[in-house]
Amino acid sequence: MEDKTASEIMTRPAISARKNASARDIALQFITEQYSGMPVTEVDGRVIGIVTEIDILKAVNEGRELASITAGDIMTPEVATANMDMPLTEMIKIMDEFHIIRLPVVKDEKLVGVVSRGDIIRNLIEPEFMSNM
Repeated sequence: MEDKTASEIMTRPAISARKNASARDIALQFITEQYSGMPVTEVDGRVIGIVTEIDILKAVNEGRELASITAGDIMTPEVATANMDMPLTEMIKIMDEFHIIRLPVVKDEKLVGVVSRGDIIRNLIEPEFMSNM
């Protein structure tokens, strides 16, 4: 297996939320863009948290109104990240250890991309199927 790096397989641009973004707006982003989570960043791009579908579902389950709570209210502040040179094998270990689906990729502590499990799988396989138009 060729050990590619985060910079070679990451999705960019990376969409992030600010701390004051409403949970409702984040949920709408998840639906329309087919995300299952997104980093939360400061204005300068520093990653300060992550909001996932489960964070939204927990808030709803607690009876909280999504329009009245923010990313800062529900985000997980401890975020595993990858640097641009992190090898694919190391990203897989982190995802497995922390049971996460995506890793924000940072350069100088600022968000530059995201690597998801799907991104890794796409880079591990040689497609046997093609779309012919």
